[in-house]
Amino acid sequence: MVGLGRWQRWQRQGGGERVGGVGRGVVRVMPVVLIVLGFSFDMLTPPSYTGSPFFSAAPLIAAPVFPLLATALTGALASLAVVVLHLFNSTFWKAEALTELATVLTVSGLAILINRVVRRSGERLASARGIAEAAQRAVLPKPAERIGGLHVSARYEAAQADAFIGGDLYAVQDTPYGVRLAVGDVRGKGLGAVEAVAVVLGAFREAAETEPTLEGVAHRLERALAREGTRRDSLDAVEGFTTCVLGEVPAEGGVLRLVNRGHPEPLLLSADGSLAVLAPADPALPLGMGDLAAWPDRAEEWPFPEGSTLLLYTDGLTEARDPAGEFYDPAARLGGSVFPGPDALLSALSGDVRRHTGGGTMDDMALLAVGRPGRRQPERRQPGRRRTVPVVRGEEMRRGGA
Repeated sequence: MVGLGRWQRWQRQGGGERVGGVGRGVVRVMPVVLIVLGFSFDMLTPPSYTGSPFFSAAPLIAAPVFPLLATALTGALASLAVVVLHLFNSTFWKAEALTELATVLTVSGLAILINRVVRRSGERLASARGIAEAAQRAVLPKPAERIGGLHVSARYEAAQADAFIGGDLYAVQDTPYGVRLAVGDVRGKGLGAVEAVAVVLGAFREAAETEPTLEGVAHRLERALAREGTRRDSLDAVEGFTTCVLGEVPAEGGVLRLVNRGHPEPLLLSADGSLAVLAPADPALPLGMGDLAAWPDRAEEWPFPEGSTLLLYTDGLTEARDPAGEFYDPAARLGGSVFPGPDALLSALSGDVRRHTGGGTMDDMALLAVGRPGRRQPERRQPGRRRTVPVVRGEEMRRGGA
């Protein structure tokens, strides 16, 4: 993924607006400018001075930027300039002239070789990029915009530019028991974390269809991680764990059930801009830590009124810091804001995080927003600075509560 990120940045730089901080147009004219400078320098100085360094630099600069033919033509033009200058000065058959010509020809040949190596590496990396995108779609597919009558939007914001998937996960599935969803964060980084993501998502998709309760789904995920941890060396069977929130919206609507296994608390945004933090009454350990403590999972119920939107996220959101070191607080930033739908919410949230951090985050961030259609919502208001919001705990906002 690191190599792919560098290749994509190189592609954008070589074909976009800027290359290494220098305008693309400037880079493209530099080989010609160098040849002109070398020619002028040689004409305006005594014979003991030479513009050979300018002629040698021109094809080297062209190699990573231009196609093969343009690189070869740049080398040929630089070599021709050396020949013309020495013919004009009647010094072509001197040893110095032949040495200069041999130097420019050798550098031009190396530039062509460099061009071929760069192009072939780029082709391989582009192919690997396509494979990585296919893997992303297979492991972490983007959910449909409408599932089981709910509006859905999901995003994966990678901390590393142009990375595809990491240790964060999300899933939404229409099942015989209603719409079920999951958002989680696997401990660790790299391919081991990606493999754990595949295990959790695979177990969730199967369990969501067959288990009649969310508690049963959580138990199946726990068993899947324990089983695969003993089979695969890449999974950490001793210290590995996954924080996760499992959710369920029954077909009749109006109710939201959650099982929280050590994950950041979801947020519920109402149609009028009020916001509630869905904190569990009894905190639980993450998945994969069942050997440390045993307790029965209990799904908690919350009202899910029309026009409201459920926001689930990973700790990459809450651990995003500004230059002063202040963590991002989604409840304080979103309280009082109204959005026309889940996708608008995630767009505004992503933009607000970028403004807060100054352009990037230190950790991957998975976002999932699920909205229950209702009456026309008020005009959208953007997330802003801190606001006072209610923190919902225990029985305060359960079914039949607030």
